[in-house]
Amino acid sequence: MLDILYRDEHLIAINKPHGLLVHRSAIAADAEEYALQLLRDQIGVKVNPVHRIDRKTAGVLLFAFTKEVEVAMQRQFMENEVGKKYLAVVRGYTPDAGEIDYPLKKENGTLQDAFTAYTTLQRAELSVPFGQHQTSRYSLVEVVPQTGRMHQIRKHMSHIFHPIIGDRTHGCNKQNKLFTEKWEMSTMLLHASRLVFKHPVTHQSIIIEAPLQDEFKRVMQLMNWK
Repeated sequence: MLDILYRDEHLIAINKPHGLLVHRSAIAADAEEYALQLLRDQIGVKVNPVHRIDRKTAGVLLFAFTKEVEVAMQRQFMENEVGKKYLAVVRGYTPDAGEIDYPLKKENGTLQDAFTAYTTLQRAELSVPFGQHQTSRYSLVEVVPQTGRMHQIRKHMSHIFHPIIGDRTHGCNKQNKLFTEKWEMSTMLLHASRLVFKHPVTHQSIIIEAPLQDEFKRVMQLMNWK
């Protein structure tokens, strides 16, 4: 059963698990389950996703019950009117706070402006040798993307040499291997923790928050983070 975080007659939000596709995709032919299908079957009503989060990312995923509300919410996302917050576990000690203003390429090679702000919440140093170092260092960061480019947070954190743990495409393969072999953890540690937006019908301010999934919680315990 999917964890339903919010529901009214126009919108419904779930806490998507890590590894679950939003909908059927030709680039992930191995998948047999999709959030769209599971939610539809669970509540017995057709739904439409109004935005996307990566397959390996967990957290708030919003759906609309009608095409009109879907289009209205998609417009808010496109115009960056939706407040988004993420939590990520990254390699190394990040600065207390920072801003990443680094354009990203679209699939056709065109550059798009991309801006991400982050704040470091906690740091940990584990007595696990890594490479030339006698210990391994990690940070828990809260990330606020101001634009919505594909893989933006993953690419930006990699750009500042603090890649997200478990990110196979943009991350550190050696760190990913360490987590898999030592802790049997292959999850990408990125979680969409919060959405804030103006309801397209009632015009009320809506805040939806998603608790961490079990895989993320296990790493939090490993790092001795509260």
